[in-house]
Amino acid sequence: MDLLKERIVKEGRVIGSSILKVDGFLNHQIDIQLLNEIGREFKNRFSDIKVDKILTIESSGIGLACITAQYFNVPVVFAKKALSLNLDKDVYVADVFSYTKNTGYNVFVSAKYLSKGENVLIIDDFLANGQAALGLINIIEQAGATAVGVGIVIEKGFQQGRNHIVEKGIRLESLAIIKSMEDNKVIFE
Repeated sequence: MDLLKERIVKEGRVIGSSILKVDGFLNHQIDIQLLNEIGREFKNRFSDIKVDKILTIESSGIGLACITAQYFNVPVVFAKKALSLNLDKDVYVADVFSYTKNTGYNVFVSAKYLSKGENVLIIDDFLANGQAALGLINIIEQAGATAVGVGIVIEKGFQQGRNHIVEKGIRLESLAIIKSMEDNKVIFE
């Protein structure tokens, strides 16, 4: 997706060789026009499959999932990173390790929002080692639903996330795949 790549090059900031900050338009301050184009692109790429729900993880994935869901006309469910008093007792739980935060945590989805037999599309902002996506796939499997695909805005192709998802036989569509980040520059595949 050329528009996305242009924004990454223009406004993204490379930190070291593995962190890309896109907080000015994607995951802190959000450019809604860009998100609309991202949602439309995910709809185009997954138009051949039936999607009953979109699943993401809080917090950066929520905006992306909501914009994308309007094109599919389906609800969004998001995995919460903490138990709260208002969360139902009957929940699906998965362990996730955050590459960016360098910490592990559990994510939770109320069992009443994912049902057996549903086709669920995962949407998220980044794919690095794939742990968030694998945790969401685990939750979908616990519900007896089917993960019909994973849509990622920015994939770090030099890390192992793609391999983990594809090995599970799940379709992966990434809008921008980064081959490397060298000398404060992003190199796309």
